[in-house]
Parts: sequence; C-alpha cells; structure tokens
Amino acid sequence: MLRKFNFAPLEYYHIYNRGTDKRQIFLEHRDYVRFLAALYVGNNKNLIHLSDWQGPSLEDIFHSIKINRENQLVDIGAYCLMPNHFHFLVREKEKEGISTLMRKLQTGYSMYINKKYQRTGNLFESRFKAQHVDNDPYLKYLFAYVHLNPIKTTDPDDWERKVIRNKNQAREFLSRYDYSSYHHFINQPKPHNIILSPSAFPQYFQTKADNFDQFIDDWINFDDENIHGKDGP
Repeated sequence: MLRKFNFAPLEYYHIYNRGTDKRQIFLEHRDYVRFLAALYVGNNKNLIHLSDWQGPSLEDIFHSIKINRENQLVDIGAYCLMPNHFHFLVREKEKEGISTLMRKLQTGYSMYINKKYQRTGNLFESRFKAQHVDNDPYLKYLFAYVHLNPIKTTDPDDWERKVIRNKNQAREFLSRYDYSSYHHFINQPKPHNIILSPSAFPQYFQTKADNFDQFIDDWINFDDENIHGKDGP
C-alpha cells in the first residue's frame, strides 16, 4: 500500500511493523538485543556490519561503538519492541533517512532470524508502516502509547478498552520490561539508552514519564477517532 505522504526532514513519524501472520519476531532475549544493536549501528550514514563485531557480547556494542550523532539518519525519541511487533517515534534528519534505516534494519534482522531458526520467507508482513505526526497532542499520545504498549501482554481486553486498573502495578511492570526506551525516561540506566536523541523532541520526552498519572491520561483521553486502526499492532 502506497503512503499518502512523503517523508521530510525535521518532521516526526510513528514507524511500526509486525511479523507476517502476526508471528513472533523476537523469540528470546538475544533476538531483542540483536535488533536494538542493529538499530543503533544502522542509524548512520556509514555502513557498519554487526557481523564484524568481535566483542564478548552484543550488549558491549552500545559501550564500544560510538556513533557520531551528526552522521545519524534519524533522531529516535522512543521505541518499544514487543514479541511480534515494534514501534519507533523518529524525526527524519537526512532525506530518505527513515527509508534507508528501515531497509538496513529489516533486511539484516530478517537474515539473522532466518539463519538462526532455519526458516525461509518474509519475516515482516510488509516493508514497514508509518504515520506522519503533525501535531503536539498526537505526539504526546504516541509517546505514551509506545511506552505503555507492553501492558497489553498482561490484560489484552483492558488494553483494547484503554483501561489500566492498577497504575502502581503497571508502573512496576514497565520498569521491569527490558525492551523499550521507558527506562530512559525514569532515569534507569540501560546500555541501549544511547540509541535515543531526546533533545530533538519536545521537553516532555525527557520528563513526561515522571508524572505517571498524566502519562496514562495522555493515552486514555486522546481523541483518536480520526486515527483509529492506524497506530500499529
């Protein structure tokens, strides 16, 4: 399906995709880390091959390989990896930056998964999907939506109704979920926090999750009538 817009530098976008037939694309911890490592090194005008990495573990990539932010293709404000899909909030820096990054990321990760699990065929159901984020209320909503996404694994029905019955339990669960940028926004050190460029986004990308009630309200109270069904899996 053709997009109804063209990517433009300095504009914000919600990027997402899921596994073909809604199948899992991350089957164990190393798969999540491999994807994040590919996202980190792939967000660069220069070509860096993960296969060249000789360090003791993938996690060391975030400490050992320093990416010049001036060479980044996009600014990444938020991300969340779920078992069968992913979400990013990005700002394009270079023309065709988003397309270049996503082509490198999805192609490389698909090759990794197909080789590791001896599978064939498409891993993702499409190239990738995107929504232009052209106003601040929508960006605030997506900032909350992306980070709250893991909650759907605990109670899918409540998630669909946009209900969180126990906010303390939800907060604790998110703080233990390893595969999102939520840790950065609660000042919890993680090696992959280096992926982010929050200064390229509004101030609440650095502080908003501190006020968890407001964070949830931004998700629950947003009038999403015009975007229903477009925000991803």
